[in-house]
Amino acid sequence: MAAGPGSALRVGCIGAGRMARGVLGGLLISGKVPAQNISVSAPSDSNLHYFRDHGCHTTHSNITVLYEARVIFLATKPHIVPQVLVEISSAVTPDHIIVSMAAGVSLQTLEKLVPDGVRILRMCPNLPCVIQEGAVVFSRGSCAGQEEADMLKDLLSVCGMCEEVPESYMDIHTGISGSGVAYVYLFAEALVEGAVKMGMPSAISSRVAAQTLLGAAKMILETGEHPAKLRYDVCTPGGTTIYGLHELEKGGLKAAVMNAVEAATKRARELDKH
Repeated sequence: MAAGPGSALRVGCIGAGRMARGVLGGLLISGKVPAQNISVSAPSDSNLHYFRDHGCHTTHSNITVLYEARVIFLATKPHIVPQVLVEISSAVTPDHIIVSMAAGVSLQTLEKLVPDGVRILRMCPNLPCVIQEGAVVFSRGSCAGQEEADMLKDLLSVCGMCEEVPESYMDIHTGISGSGVAYVYLFAEALVEGAVKMGMPSAISSRVAAQTLLGAAKMILETGEHPAKLRYDVCTPGGTTIYGLHELEKGGLKAAVMNAVEAATKRARELDKH
């Protein structure tokens, strides 16, 4: 079932926004699935140009995507997912595999809206999937087995990191990674403005801040060390870093970030109740 260049696997996507472009763009750029095997639907042409320009089939009909593809990604807003599933349920067959990208919509909710026995998986991407540096996690529904999990992991590997997790982690992933990208941008903005305050031009301080974040992140991944250990390694007695960290502690940075992850996670959980 693993897809590769020239694979016969046909992939569809209902929704054509940023996340759809990120995930399917990875498949296109890598050659994992050829453009002629990808079908995408959206209500208007505004978001379909990207896919049309890359040679994919585009349509305004969600049902058409079901007829043209076997693996169907749902990339609509969370509150739209139920009506989309009701709309397409009559066209869903045992051969289809449904993969939802919608934040906060549980597998249980998804499975209630499709015929019995349909294989459903739920994934949480984040924005850097657009540049194939995403952090993606996914969970299986009750009818999806190892074969479907392996297929999805193989497809999504081109988007960056991809791991299967218990569904209870999914909303936490939204809080730490889906929303967390914005926290990192805010921190980067603060670094840049701090440098500007001290006399460094914005253009170079933006590049320095970005490379600093990139390097720090790669050290966590490549060393396997806990962030606290790496932070400790940067501090020398009486040096610049400990003075800066003291100010961050006084400002409550760690508590604020933990609160942000908690708030975003709770909001993701609330979405499934609406």
